[in-house]
Amino acid sequence: MNNYRGIIMFLIALFAAVGAVFIASKWLQQRSAQVNQVAVATQEINMGQKLTGNMFKLVSWPANIMPPESFSDLKKLDGRVTKATLQVGEPVLATKLAPIGSLGGLSAVIAEGKRAITVRVNDVVGVAGFALPGNFVDIIVNTQKEEGTGSNKNTREISKIVLEHILVLAVAQEAGRDETTPKVVNAVTLEVSPEQAEMIDLARSIGDLSLVLRNQADIINAKTEGVTKNSLLEFEEPLSDAPMIITTPPKTIVKRILIAAKAKKPAPVIYKQCTKVITGLTESLECF
Repeated sequence: MNNYRGIIMFLIALFAAVGAVFIASKWLQQRSAQVNQVAVATQEINMGQKLTGNMFKLVSWPANIMPPESFSDLKKLDGRVTKATLQVGEPVLATKLAPIGSLGGLSAVIAEGKRAITVRVNDVVGVAGFALPGNFVDIIVNTQKEEGTGSNKNTREISKIVLEHILVLAVAQEAGRDETTPKVVNAVTLEVSPEQAEMIDLARSIGDLSLVLRNQADIINAKTEGVTKNSLLEFEEPLSDAPMIITTPPKTIVKRILIAAKAKKPAPVIYKQCTKVITGLTESLECF
């Protein structure tokens, strides 16, 4: 009797489990059947390129994992300009498009309040071609530092980081963001603020510029004092920029001063008798 009751309870539990699995699968099928249309790129689209009808298409996308700010109307994409590179099959998002009315080209991808400035580089200054669009770099200037004043004025070489976390917009005339293939070019265009543009323009007129590639996730600025020839070779730096004054102990000079004694006037003598003496052609008076 007890065995019969146990078998019945087991069968009830088995049917309940099978029913739960069936209901769950049906619910998942219904959820997966709910799809929306999303515009995706049909080819690689470079930054600053104007969109046309043959660059994207609509595909079915599960409604529960819809990309935010995606497009389902192709007409809304016609004539828009990308401010980031799109890969084949990637959804077209509003965050990767320039504002409505923007013209094609590099000017469409410059952030609001920013400017673009081009810096001449070579294979060494340009980090062997790895300073690519979308990367961030620091800028080092090597120049002469003036010290002292007047006749004691001198100069010494110094290298210092003047700008940090600067976005590379384009290399040469290419703005495409392929971060795997290095490109050795002779010019790099950077996105900077107006104040930073002035600093770069002054820096390249007083010295040589170098680019330092940095991790895109690293946003901490390094406050450096710069390095000079003395600090690089661990020479002792002068304690002060003021001219050095060498002092010597005072010398004692003894001058001999001769003081002439004034002769005393002789007391007046009263003579009672004088005789005139004539010798040859001369004559004299002698008193006694």
